[in-house]
Amino acid sequence: MDHIYLFSLSLVPLISLLLLFKLSKPKNVKNLPPSPPSLPVIGHLHLFKGPVHKVLQRLSSQYGPIMALQFGSRPVLVITSPSAAEECFTKNDLILANRPFFLSGKYFDYDHTGIGSVPYGRLWRDIRRIMTVELFSTTRLKTYTRVRQEEIAALIKQLVQDCFQGFTRVEMRSRIEGLPFNIILKMVAGIRPCGTENDLKEVSEFKDVMRDAFEISGATNAGDFIPLLKWIDFQGLEKKLVSLQHKADRFLQKLIEECRSKGSDCSIEKGKEKTFMEVILSLQESEPEYYTDNVIKGNIMALLFAGTDTSSVTTEWAMSLLLNHPNVLEKARAEIDEYTRQERLVQETDLLNLPYIQCIVNETLRLFPAAPLLVPHESSENCIIGGFDVASGTIVLVNALAIHRDPNVWDDPLSFKPERFEKMGKQGYRFIPFGMGRRQCPGYSLANKVVGLALASLIQCFEWERVGEELVGLSERKGLTMPKDEPLVTMCKAREKMSPFLKAL
Repeated sequence: MDHIYLFSLSLVPLISLLLLFKLSKPKNVKNLPPSPPSLPVIGHLHLFKGPVHKVLQRLSSQYGPIMALQFGSRPVLVITSPSAAEECFTKNDLILANRPFFLSGKYFDYDHTGIGSVPYGRLWRDIRRIMTVELFSTTRLKTYTRVRQEEIAALIKQLVQDCFQGFTRVEMRSRIEGLPFNIILKMVAGIRPCGTENDLKEVSEFKDVMRDAFEISGATNAGDFIPLLKWIDFQGLEKKLVSLQHKADRFLQKLIEECRSKGSDCSIEKGKEKTFMEVILSLQESEPEYYTDNVIKGNIMALLFAGTDTSSVTTEWAMSLLLNHPNVLEKARAEIDEYTRQERLVQETDLLNLPYIQCIVNETLRLFPAAPLLVPHESSENCIIGGFDVASGTIVLVNALAIHRDPNVWDDPLSFKPERFEKMGKQGYRFIPFGMGRRQCPGYSLANKVVGLALASLIQCFEWERVGEELVGLSERKGLTMPKDEPLVTMCKAREKMSPFLKAL
């Protein structure tokens, strides 16, 4: 009898899962979108072998631009058409303003208090307002212009030291990664990662944490959709997340304590406006239970994550594409030389007069969007999208990469043609690298400035060639921001035309 009893007990989790799967299916939903065949309990999770955005793109090409999936106990809607995306972020924008809770958000966003995953409500509105006013408004972006110029100059100086005598083989990823990180850190906390060897080590460890976090977040975690797997910590994911969060927490808590101890001296320049960190710490004094240290750390983490990896990945893709298309590189350089006739480093204010540079940035974001899948949304009530019924609690995934490469939307979509943006006005919902609607990325203007200025400066100051005859590889590595599989390695030489300026550096 004992063995029968034990066997019965072993069936309890399976029966519970089956019941959960049955109960999780949308009720009172009459007109469901097309969907591939699914399996009990796991739904469609077995189909996800490889990058999620690529799998979804392949499935959507077979089942349509609005497709229903089942991830374990969670219903999912996949959007791959501009018209459906527009319907999501206009008519249904408020209904889709929430984010689903994932395990990564529990740790990296300090229990979902970071701007990217915080539920729609008072805290989201308050943090969004503070970020907009203190970081991303036109006035504040202008205030931090010097910060961006200085960091670009530091990148150029570093390259000059290696490449002044002639063509030199350089690895670009590690150089590019530091640029947006330094800019964001200086804007947020008023400091630059330099000083003692221990300080630099802490910064390096934090960057490693970010890299690992992006890779983990870019994978489909079955534990987010099947409760039993979460409970038993399937594949040890939660243990990894805890370890990464502890490492990141040491760095972030130190930032807070340093700013707290320095008081008004931790701003970018004495007498200037307060940094984001100072502003939110001053709010903490009046509402300590609302603006907790964890809320502050969660949002600093969100800013560093979103602002660093996306900009550096885009810059690396752009340089790779330019090396494979030397005619585009030469056209961009001619535009820069024509406008900046004097031997001076291109300035951020010049970008308005360098439209082809922006075309290159846009075309790079079209082919390799910083977030190939927009940050997931979740419906707070039943709604209709594209004529299909969508149940409350449905996760909505908008596949930006699929929309950007849709042959029904773009002419010759897989080719790198910056000229396609020269005579186009607003792209609407067919070009959405930063999302749309009320939860659109608030830092898109900053990202465009950083990538555009970095690209223009690298083109202006250096000659670039591929290491060999072969084209630069454009394969992708798994990750939330779709990084290049292999770091970009290129041949670089300081331009003779810029020698007087570069010698001064």
